[in-house]
Amino acid sequence: MNKRRKLKEKKLKVLVAMSGGVDSSVAALIMKKKGYDVIGAFMKNWSETKNDLGECRWKEDRKEAIKISEILKIPLITFDFEKEYRKEVVERMFKLYKSGITPNPDIDCNQKIKFPLIYAAAKKLGADFIVTGHYAQVKHNKKIKKYELHRAKDESKDQSYFLYRLSQKDLEHSLFPIGSYTKNQVRKIAKENNFPNFNRKGTVGICFIGKINLKEFLQKKIKPKKGKILNPAGKFIGYHDGIYYYTIGQRIGPRFGIEIEKGEGKKVERWYVAKKDLEKNEIIAAPKNHPILYRKEITLKDPHWIGKIPQKNKVYNLKARIRQVGELMPSKLFYDKKIKQFRVILKESITGISEGQAIVLYNKKNTLGGGVIKF
Repeated sequence: MNKRRKLKEKKLKVLVAMSGGVDSSVAALIMKKKGYDVIGAFMKNWSETKNDLGECRWKEDRKEAIKISEILKIPLITFDFEKEYRKEVVERMFKLYKSGITPNPDIDCNQKIKFPLIYAAAKKLGADFIVTGHYAQVKHNKKIKKYELHRAKDESKDQSYFLYRLSQKDLEHSLFPIGSYTKNQVRKIAKENNFPNFNRKGTVGICFIGKINLKEFLQKKIKPKKGKILNPAGKFIGYHDGIYYYTIGQRIGPRFGIEIEKGEGKKVERWYVAKKDLEKNEIIAAPKNHPILYRKEITLKDPHWIGKIPQKNKVYNLKARIRQVGELMPSKLFYDKKIKQFRVILKESITGISEGQAIVLYNKKNTLGGGVIKF
């Protein structure tokens, strides 16, 4: 039986993940207005990031969540998942950067922290569903009897990219009430209901950590190690201070802690990381629009499919995305029998494709799944 049919049979209890931001606040409001028994849940996942006043950022966020819960007259429970977050997200992030790979901690956070731990808490409280302020939509496909993750109405805020590793079980008990609204509509609803955070800026940077200087953050665990920068022809053009701090497609130069020799610098204003050689501790850099910066063929490592697994003897014409709200690019998905892995070929070559990042695949609005980018 489709679990969501129960919605009409009884008043259901839901646990709403409330971050103090406008999106999760309006999500809680929508559920309250629909008649659900609503409990707010604030997650303390990281305590090291400070605001401009020197206060832990999570405390500031929690104060906002408390204000909204008081307005809505719902209980707010604080859950401390910092130990799990540090192990599953932060330590893994350091490990991958040290291996020369650029990870996506937001995806790990959703898969390993937010959804499993909040749902475990929900079950203990007798809640039927968990609710988040993600811009995405869950649909039940009656024909194949599976749940689908669809992109949000507001394409500019869509977060399905970060949710592509959710499972059928995750989608069965998850609700995304603002997925059918635009960001402007969400702010308007918050303002009309006198929410003090109606115009609060959205979070940026790493999930729960926020906006940080990534290089300085990585230097806490990964020591600087000077190495050479070469141009595409293999000529020495400067030095870097740590190959681990830089990702493919990243602009480099004096502003970014890298010195390009004057002879090369006079010729071209902008240089970008094209390749990294960990064994030699060398970065290969190239000027803007150089062919070495472009790539169109990608291998999927650790693929995850939300619904049906693609057939290995079929070629699929889909849309691919390699960055959150990045361009949806026409592409082909197929199974390469030689390497025994799924591969994606983009219709056009693009820059900035980094190993470790995610490539997410769509059939129209439906998120099929994706994988970790591998060359």
